[in-house]
Amino acid sequence: MPNKAFFEITNACNLKCSFCHGTKRKIKYLSLEEFNRGAEQLRGFADYLYFHLMGEPLLHPMLGTFFHIAHELGFKVILTTNGTLLDKKKDILLSARALHKVSISLHCYEANNIGMSIDEYLKSCFDFCREAAEAGIIAVMRLWNEGGENSLNEKILDAMHSYFPDEWKEIYSGYKLCDKVFLEWGQKFDWPDIETEYAGDSHSCYGLRDQIGVLSDGTVVPCCLDAEGAINLGNIFETPLNEILNSPRAKVLKESFEKRKITEELCCRCGYAKMRY
Repeated sequence: MPNKAFFEITNACNLKCSFCHGTKRKIKYLSLEEFNRGAEQLRGFADYLYFHLMGEPLLHPMLGTFFHIAHELGFKVILTTNGTLLDKKKDILLSARALHKVSISLHCYEANNIGMSIDEYLKSCFDFCREAAEAGIIAVMRLWNEGGENSLNEKILDAMHSYFPDEWKEIYSGYKLCDKVFLEWGQKFDWPDIETEYAGDSHSCYGLRDQIGVLSDGTVVPCCLDAEGAINLGNIFETPLNEILNSPRAKVLKESFEKRKITEELCCRCGYAKMRY
């Protein structure tokens, strides 16, 4: 049974990062009714609800309401943000009882002109992380750009050491900077895309075993990297999720991951799975 559900509350984003696949889908924001319908169904399949797949979740005008609904349904919410809107949405985030973790993609700065200096940007992110930790929320700063645009990493790390001066504890994915504040390293990877290079058919994936994704139009996909909904298993607004996950296509795909014999064309072109699994 999947433990993580990626529920894309919007596919809109205020940045355009070179490391991100992006999407050609029509821009959409979930309505209150759609969020309610989708979250109700996902409750039986996941403990952790991610407010993204593509898009910047802090753009959604009903973010606070969605947090409240998620709390009422018993979810722990996780979201990933580029960090540019943290100051504007800080009050909503810090008061959200459902919010479990926020991941901030610091590597977005190098790929964009975000309208503020790097010092201003970093201070905003660092301040939020400290306040989030004090509120009991896990804060993770990401530098997932090894092998990509990483010329600012040294400057970022210097600033981070100054702001979090206590001894950092090394962990498997990076460092623990202080209680509930972390730095994560990661390699730049190639998103799966039908038009990209063939990556092989003998890897595995946690798709449909540990996670599922739901795009903003309701399309159910097996994992958080299907940016365009190429593996369309059904629509959660039209068909019960249990029926979708027990469809022949979903069952064959899940079995192919378990046997490490990939059947879906998109999954055969997934650089992340090839690198990790």
